Amino acid sequence: MLRYEYSAGMEDVRRLKAGIFQALAHPTRLAILELLGEGELPVGAILERLGIEQANASQHLSTLRARRVVSNRKEANQVFYSVRDPLLLEVLDIMRRYAKAHLEEDVALLQELKAEVGSRSSARRRALGGRRRRVIRTPARRAPAARGKT
Repeated sequence: MLRYEYSAGMEDVRRLKAGIFQALAHPTRLAILELLGEGELPVGAILERLGIEQANASQHLSTLRARRVVSNRKEANQVFYSVRDPLLLEVLDIMRRYAKAHLEEDVALLQELKAEVGSRSSARRRALGGRRRRVIRTPARRAPAARGKT
């Protein structure tokens, strides 16, 4: 079991980690990192593969650069991006496996709940003789009109 201690130095490390997770907290940025996991790419290839606008990609790449998640280099009139540390790709793979495992559990739970709700609805209909419960709505009461003095 890992033990975490609290100290001023550790607080700085936690802030750094939180900043990295904030940079990862967008589906487009995750897609960019997954692409870059295959190797260095020019911005044009990122735009083409993801089907996003240049301004959108620029904003996301800027966020990833600011958090030092990606590196870039310029060659002639092209800018190339790469993942700064391959260790991050391992973290993303672990998160993918974590999400998949829990998604399967959540889907199974949702199916159980739907089946439970469906069986309750069927039992109610049988109790009502096969009829659905009818909700009668009454019109909202209006406040009496203000009487003007004459």
